[in-house]
Amino acid sequence: MMGVLRTIHAWAGAILSLLLIVLGLTGSLLVFENDWIALKHPEARAGFAADPAVLGAAAERLEADHPDLRTVDFGGPQLGTHKLYLAKKDFGIAAPDGATLDRWTGPARVEAFVFDLHHHLLAGETGEIVGGVAALAAVLLVLTGLVVWVPAWRATRLRIWPRSARRADLVSSHRNLGLTAAVPILIFCLTGAGMVFNDQARALLAPNAPEPPPPPVVGTGDIDWPAALAAAQARFPDATLRMAGWPAGPGKPASIRLKQPGEWHPNGRTAVLIDPATSGVVRVTNAQALTRGERALHAIYPVHAGAVGGWLYEWVTVLSGLALAALGFVGTWSFLIKPRRKARFAGSPAPFEVR
Repeated sequence: MMGVLRTIHAWAGAILSLLLIVLGLTGSLLVFENDWIALKHPEARAGFAADPAVLGAAAERLEADHPDLRTVDFGGPQLGTHKLYLAKKDFGIAAPDGATLDRWTGPARVEAFVFDLHHHLLAGETGEIVGGVAALAAVLLVLTGLVVWVPAWRATRLRIWPRSARRADLVSSHRNLGLTAAVPILIFCLTGAGMVFNDQARALLAPNAPEPPPPPVVGTGDIDWPAALAAAQARFPDATLRMAGWPAGPGKPASIRLKQPGEWHPNGRTAVLIDPATSGVVRVTNAQALTRGERALHAIYPVHAGAVGGWLYEWVTVLSGLALAALGFVGTWSFLIKPRRKARFAGSPAPFEVR
């Protein structure tokens, strides 16, 4: 039985290694996405007060400059630029006052390329599903690896870097690294799969949660964003304004996302729906009043993205991604190295031996 598990573990790891290397490395790089934006745009380095008047004026300017604007991820004290999500897979970066700094399509920028590679493997929805399956397979690899490790626990050492390129040293390094990083890798792979297979995660974590009601039918009009954001802020005075979403069509409400103290999600899950005709509030969703299962479901993304726990958890995220990539690389390398046969039939000549 143990031999069968070793064989399954080795072959599955070899087949999945390339995907795991890509997912691990890109996941580590995404932790530094905001740092890269700040490096490229000086405006992002200085935070600003995210009050309704400032954000509303920026939203008004962005709406005028980009008729295809769909969502704005507001900047603030941590990052001094806004992220724009536009139609046809277009994206943008804007200054605090709403002045557009850059606009691009698809993975044209470095951070957009890394994001698309990590989340979609550059293959859209199909790549996303493949990545989710790979994450679940990685969970099985970790679990089978732990089972295989149990009989050899006496050989475990703290040394992670291999002494040499010999197969025995590579196998030892792979085993020690896998044991050290097993728990965080399990967490990141499970949360990654939970993001891809959200319906299944909801059925598992929040099976009794009520279905969200359909959005109310509202009027049409030109939204007064300073007034709308001020109305949303008034409903949750201690929350931070994080996102604004334009109506999906006539009769559909606009949306505003806020992050209350204690929420893990970087953009918050507290939502306010706005009537474009009046710029007034028509419905609120208080994330603090959700069921325990719904809050666990909403925690999947921040746990996976390293958005909780400050800089320490960010580095756990980075090192875990590097460990996943290293496990895939070292494990496959050691698998491909064929051990030499030490015994030959007595009296038989060595290969190419001249007598």
